[in-house]
Amino acid sequence: MSPHTLTPRSSAYLTALTQEIEKKLQRGIASPTLSRNLLQQLFQDIALEVDDRARDIILSPEELASIEKERPEGPLCFYEVLADHFVWVPKNGEPILDLIVKLWSQAFASHIFSLLFHKWLFEVQIDNAEILLRYSSALVQGATNVFWIDVQTNKRHFHSLFRYLLEEVALVPERLKKIPLQAQRDLFLLLSRFIFLYNLVDKIESFLKKFPEFPNAFLIGGPADIFVIELTDQLLKLKVEPVLLHYLSHIKALQGMELRMATSTRLKTCLYSFTSPGGPMYPTRAVRHAAWVALDLLFPVGQYPRHVISLFFRLLYPWYWPSSCWNFIISCIQAVFYSVLRLLFSSWDRLTKTRQD
Repeated sequence: MSPHTLTPRSSAYLTALTQEIEKKLQRGIASPTLSRNLLQQLFQDIALEVDDRARDIILSPEELASIEKERPEGPLCFYEVLADHFVWVPKNGEPILDLIVKLWSQAFASHIFSLLFHKWLFEVQIDNAEILLRYSSALVQGATNVFWIDVQTNKRHFHSLFRYLLEEVALVPERLKKIPLQAQRDLFLLLSRFIFLYNLVDKIESFLKKFPEFPNAFLIGGPADIFVIELTDQLLKLKVEPVLLHYLSHIKALQGMELRMATSTRLKTCLYSFTSPGGPMYPTRAVRHAAWVALDLLFPVGQYPRHVISLFFRLLYPWYWPSSCWNFIISCIQAVFYSVLRLLFSSWDRLTKTRQD
């Protein structure tokens, strides 16, 4: 959606939306005991997918066709439309921003700020350094919270927010420099933790080149080390199996990175912790298999001794023996079955070619 395509009807609709948001925030200020529930409801409302009726009002036919064909992040959400609206019509967002500031201490306030004002923050001029730091910190905190919602639900609902922060802020020095250096660092750490989640591993190389300077870089290493450290910590926090498997499937993107020995060992230890049943990670069989694949891919040297050692430690968990034996038998049967099928098909092809000749 672009400003020149806004019709009087769509403009009136967006203005009405902002007025409803303002009313709900005012109710939150007037009723402190209900503010948390009201803010949670407001967050859920602006995170909703734009329904067909609203989409016909807000977007032109050309924009609708473009979204359906070229939009990789899925359906359009209300927060995306409103974020653009507050950039084009800042006066409509000012009352809402003032109310959010009054509710800073409440849960979901930073969530709402990050969704509605993530573009506005980088398009307006803010001369007060203290206010700019506050807004930047709220953006990073709120974005962290909403990205974790996607992790917990195994969704990519906030893909648009992540893509903007990565491609339009982190990779664009002119916008990145609009926020304080500490906020820049926090933003890059945040993006490092979730870049696998949103399938943007192809941006890692250019992302690492834009890394701001860190005061402790002398101790922990360069951008690649910082990125891998954050990613490793993220892996250890993931408890949703499909998301963890998704991260492990993208781990090949780390191949060829020059890392310090401490960083490399940290990553290896993390992956190794997912290869054994039982505590502290209690990984499923699928996770264990994916971790072994990732470990052997990134650290091919010593993979056979690792498997032997792992087998030895597996003997310490006798309650896993029946399932391990059963899975081994099933794998052997499947391997034999597919081998027989391949043999039959190849024989049939040879026979068919012989008859044709």
